[in-house]
Amino acid sequence: MTRATPITYDETTPEQREVWDNIVATRGDPSRLVGEDGSLVGPFNSMVASPDLGGRIGELGSAVRFRSAVDNRLLELAIITVGAHWRSNFEWHAHSRMAADAGIDPTIIDALAEGRAPTFDNDDEATVHRFAAALVGTGRVPQDAFDAAKDLLGERGVIDLITTIGYYSLISLTLNALEIPLPGGLTPTWPA
Repeated sequence: MTRATPITYDETTPEQREVWDNIVATRGDPSRLVGEDGSLVGPFNSMVASPDLGGRIGELGSAVRFRSAVDNRLLELAIITVGAHWRSNFEWHAHSRMAADAGIDPTIIDALAEGRAPTFDNDDEATVHRFAAALVGTGRVPQDAFDAAKDLLGERGVIDLITTIGYYSLISLTLNALEIPLPGGLTPTWPA
């Protein structure tokens, strides 16, 4: 059970409804976003619950996912690196599938889920993973890892990568703190 109070569309205030509508408009198939209880799934119900911050967080998430200078394959690798670090089951559930669809090798995904260091065939993936793992792990990035990421992604790309890591840390922590369950009784990757 979640610690968050579910909010259905009919229960929203005008401010909450605006956040709900923006989330649904920017995240694809609305039927995948609404749970059995009628509230938005994952982190989205909490965004509706606090519309001033939630609306801005939702807008940032949309920009991170759909307007980043970072290639989607590398973006998804960074996201699952963050989700695995925070052991965020809902985040992992959503983005490990997206990472596979984007072309991340299943052995990398499995290694992250098991807490092992992945082996990379692609230098760009190794660079992004090293940067993301260092930033969430220590709050810092070694100079050589920073330089490699900047050479790969350019300055805007590095800023977008940092923002992605920060955003998905926020989302992972929100999901964990509110104990957001996986949809449909799926088995979590990590114990709560």
